Amino acid sequence: MRLAWQDTDVLDMPAPGTPVPTFDGLDEVPGGYGAKLEWARSRAEAFRMEFVSTGTPDTVTTHDLVTLPYPTKFGLFRASRAVAPFLSITNRMLVIRWTESDGRRRVLLFEPSDVPLGRNTPYFAALARRTPAPLRSLMVTEHGTVQGHLARLGIAPEDVDYLMFDHLHTQDLRRWIGTTAAQPDLAGTGPDGDGKSGGDGGDGPLDPVFPNARVVVQRRELLAMSRLHPLQRPWYQPESYRDVRPEAFLAVDGARLLGPGVAVVATPGHVYGNQTLVLNTSTGVWTSSENAIAAECLTPEHSRLPGLARWSRAWGQEVVLNANTIETTAEQYNSLVLEKTLADRSQADPRFLQFFPSSELTASWANPGTAPTFTHKAITHR
Repeated sequence: MRLAWQDTDVLDMPAPGTPVPTFDGLDEVPGGYGAKLEWARSRAEAFRMEFVSTGTPDTVTTHDLVTLPYPTKFGLFRASRAVAPFLSITNRMLVIRWTESDGRRRVLLFEPSDVPLGRNTPYFAALARRTPAPLRSLMVTEHGTVQGHLARLGIAPEDVDYLMFDHLHTQDLRRWIGTTAAQPDLAGTGPDGDGKSGGDGGDGPLDPVFPNARVVVQRRELLAMSRLHPLQRPWYQPESYRDVRPEAFLAVDGARLLGPGVAVVATPGHVYGNQTLVLNTSTGVWTSSENAIAAECLTPEHSRLPGLARWSRAWGQEVVLNANTIETTAEQYNSLVLEKTLADRSQADPRFLQFFPSSELTASWANPGTAPTFTHKAITHR
């Protein structure tokens, strides 16, 4: 599969923000993953002290997109004793706004999933084919759309500067960033069901919904997508990246400070190029990714989910991973501990951390034994 950026040099792609060298040198740490774990923990403590001095963004708001089923054995890897084969997760978009030192306003959308196109992800498409339509309608709830939420906030599409995902599983970005060739499968469709997609996609290139937005992504994920491993293939849609505009991508190596109180940190494991959004807000530091699906997965000793606390004690493991690909499980564990070290305690319940899963475990009557002990549901900072 030839991807759009293979005609350019991924190594020369521009990068946003200011480099953060705090986490440089992980690959040179002597010893195995245990040594790297302690290094990650100490580096996270150092970064946190520096990060809180950078200020805070102007606003952070959270917006529900979709609640959908997800295998329990993936979301609560090895720890859950629930009888339900599936649990529910709610995918949410974060809208972060800040002001640069020169007065320029910035808007970053974190996890702005194009939900209708996400259904084409091989794993979820296969699951839908096996599930009767009436049952599917009970299992999936769409709460709102990216453009609908932005309209309610008074944000025009051309005002969006950055799009960012913790990783590109399930994501099809063609409508958001536009294409260089016709997209017949998108002709006459729009992300809000309005029949409009910024150029109809059938006869010519697709115009971007967000014409000024750049996608912040780890360079190593772009490189990995050109040759997917069999473990990765069920979760990506590489064919949707053949004709996207390569200039719409900003490549990151490791950690970057994007704005006051806004940073991205590489957290490999869930996927090779996973990354975490780090925010400094009025309630302290938050981290957000899909390395785990619930705040209690970072402090499982306080979880009432069947099996989690017992599993954590029995195996001496301090976090519970979201592991659908298990690309590099030890790296993911270390990354989640890094996120755990960065995050402040929740003001609502200090047993849990201000870790905000980009797809958060959600109670459902259909999935006994999977109701979370604690949920954030939203981040609000103004």
